[in-house]
Amino acid sequence: MNAFSRRGACPALSAPMQTGDGLLVRLNPVAGGISPKSLIGLGESALRHGNGIMEVTARGNLQIRGLTAESARLLADEVDALGIAVRTGVPVETGPLAGIDPEENADPRPVAERIRAAIEEAGLTPRLGPKVSVVVDGGGQLTMDAVTADVRLKAVGAGGDVLWSVSVAGDGRSSRPLATIDADTSRDIAVAALRMVAEKGREAHTRDLSERQLISLASWHSVTPLSVLPDISPSRGEIGNSRAGSPLSALEIGESRGDKAISPLEGEMSGRTERGAQERQPARSPIALFSLGSNTALGIALPYGSMPAQNLIDLASEASHLDATEIRLAPGRALLFLGLSAPSSLQTSAATLGFVTDPTDPRTRIAACPGTPACASGRIATRAIAETIAKQSPCLIDASLTLHVSGCAKGCAHPGAAALTLVGDENGAGLVVDGTAKALPAAYRPGYDAARGIVGILAALRAQRHQGETASACLTRLGAAGIAELYRRN
Repeated sequence: MNAFSRRGACPALSAPMQTGDGLLVRLNPVAGGISPKSLIGLGESALRHGNGIMEVTARGNLQIRGLTAESARLLADEVDALGIAVRTGVPVETGPLAGIDPEENADPRPVAERIRAAIEEAGLTPRLGPKVSVVVDGGGQLTMDAVTADVRLKAVGAGGDVLWSVSVAGDGRSSRPLATIDADTSRDIAVAALRMVAEKGREAHTRDLSERQLISLASWHSVTPLSVLPDISPSRGEIGNSRAGSPLSALEIGESRGDKAISPLEGEMSGRTERGAQERQPARSPIALFSLGSNTALGIALPYGSMPAQNLIDLASEASHLDATEIRLAPGRALLFLGLSAPSSLQTSAATLGFVTDPTDPRTRIAACPGTPACASGRIATRAIAETIAKQSPCLIDASLTLHVSGCAKGCAHPGAAALTLVGDENGAGLVVDGTAKALPAAYRPGYDAARGIVGILAALRAQRHQGETASACLTRLGAAGIAELYRRN
């Protein structure tokens, strides 16, 4: 195994990443899921070699924390012994129910595999930054709409045929549509877009492509694209269409000369939306029971994406006793248990162990990194603060309101803006209204008393909301200065 990676390399099993509480590895099983026995084995390895904390990320990857260089090597050996194959290279992600959901428009896995093969054939993996990703969404009960990607393909019905809508630079709402075409052409457009990104360097994404390049990609399905190479390559050659006789593997459009890695910020934690995942909930929460024809899948989430390994071991053991055949990781920090003989029994056990079993649980509305004492970068006890807020104001946090509790200004758990953000620094727990953890706080309280300030704000929102008004709209109406004053005095 390689020495642990520089900041900027993705924390794969073969290249652990240094964080505020030791080394971190992230696992994405090739098979899409693992057996209860394998999850138990991973939990035992996390106890032996890490700090005993396991996580499911916003994009649905498994993480093990608190490793050392030596213990990470031992962990990798044990993962191999368990027979768990993990993905490497540019992430080409499919939904957690891919291939088994009777409601999906198409099985996305064959298209995803063709894209992975084309990326490797074109030699793009070392030329793309670690945050570049592709989503292939077959639709169905659990979509990938909340997950951002550089390139996204989504299956759409067309009179009995299946076409693929291709868009770039965003999630299901914000990405820019390019074309709706057949599977082969969608693969060609996806790989061509990644080639263009590679030519701009390892810090580039599809959001950095020029208008001319985007027009070229959108025209791919009908005519040979306009030359985009004056924008991205000194060769001034043409990008060919593989369907027109020029295979992608033969398309040389210049070599990437940038070798600079993107540097994730120190203190990256479970909440960090790695590769740009958004913190909004999917159209349907993964915390539910899904019908799969003759089978079912029960979704259970980890609070704030994190749990002691022993709790996961206990949950997987109970699932095994209830005949679970497979456990799949899901965006939204969830686990999907397939084949259970008694789903309600596992729900009860999960709730007792501290897992999230109700999609309306207020903890699903709060993003919180580990903070102190788990992370060396943290200044406040984020999880304790978040738990207090959730317990004291369970009915005051609606879907319109996002809360972020950050141990430091890095904002690992929620890089984007939130309605209310608590951030720890040398002055205590600062409050940012409608901003990120990097913004200048409008007011401060001692860290140990921060939860009381937020609970006071939420109580004021409840008292002053107009009929039919959301908490977020009320917050905007009261204004940042008024909210800051409520935080200081409550």
